[in-house]
Amino acid sequence: MGVFPLSPADTTEAPRDERRETELGAILGALGGNVADSLLKPNDDIWVRVTTESWRSSIETIRSLGYAYFCFLSAIDWMPSPFGKGENDPTQPAPERDNSIVQGYTGGATRFQLLVRLVMPGSTSGVNIKCDVPDDSMTVESLVPVFAGANWHERETWEMFGINFAGHPDLRHMYLPQDFEGFPLRKDFPLLARIVKPWPGIVDVEPLPGDENEEESEQS
Repeated sequence: MGVFPLSPADTTEAPRDERRETELGAILGALGGNVADSLLKPNDDIWVRVTTESWRSSIETIRSLGYAYFCFLSAIDWMPSPFGKGENDPTQPAPERDNSIVQGYTGGATRFQLLVRLVMPGSTSGVNIKCDVPDDSMTVESLVPVFAGANWHERETWEMFGINFAGHPDLRHMYLPQDFEGFPLRKDFPLLARIVKPWPGIVDVEPLPGDENEEESEQS
């Protein structure tokens, strides 16, 4: 007597994205040993992490492949906030938190990373490029010689995260006073307003209109 499985074997193949597979292959081939890691999410996007030393030259190479539109540059602080989430109720014991640093797509070795988005004009082809920011120097090459539009983005990242950009023509404050101390977008920067009144004000939420009448009817 034969044995029949309770359910058919899963023969579903992994989704394919031949267009992005071809694009990623071309990028990896052009970058060579400058690639630290990469990730392709089918029908979604491409991520490539390059070595810190090759940051500017890698961006130049990717631009030469046709990704000539500079969307944005910013930084990521992967350290979990030591203050917890702003919506935690301060009247309750602090929840246990995992303080380990996980760098997300394509991994990493440092707390801070840079992220740049480049797109091929006239198409939907784009790539996210990342690199680690050295913990000791907090310095990476400026991309202003490659994309003039990176000027403003690097100034903001310097001001908010404390990351230096070697070769930037004019790193100076844009939003904060010149004598401001600290970097507001770092996870360990204390936001006094959140400490005094947890956002979005869980402890003193006002009842919506009609709530009081409903409570009275329930009690009667």
